[in-house]
Amino acid sequence: QVQLVESGGGLVQAGGSLRLSCAVSGSAFSLFTMGWYRQAPGKQRELVAQITTGGYINYATSVKGRFTISRDTAKNTVYLQMSNLKPEDTAVYYCNANRLSSGTNYWGQGTQVTVSS
Repeated sequence: QVQLVESGGGLVQAGGSLRLSCAVSGSAFSLFTMGWYRQAPGKQRELVAQITTGGYINYATSVKGRFTISRDTAKNTVYLQMSNLKPEDTAVYYCNANRLSSGTNYWGQGTQVTVSS
């Protein structure tokens, strides 16, 4: 069983920065496409950023130029560096591990990010 544990959320003022981390248990980290999603109150969960096993990266339009996703295979960890944060970035952020070839999909428990104006 794969487990994802997020950390790094918190309260920050607009314009500030945070780095989220997601540690993945097990030895299959390199086989997963890793993603960060977020869900604000009353809204649907949305994709923020995604990085494939081959290093291809995709960002939501709203975070391009402000957020950076990266993965460290040696540490089985994916990161989301968030800069120039805005109040509209406030949400619970979830880490996701997906492997289409096996149909497996895992979620972390979520970490709250709150950006004050």
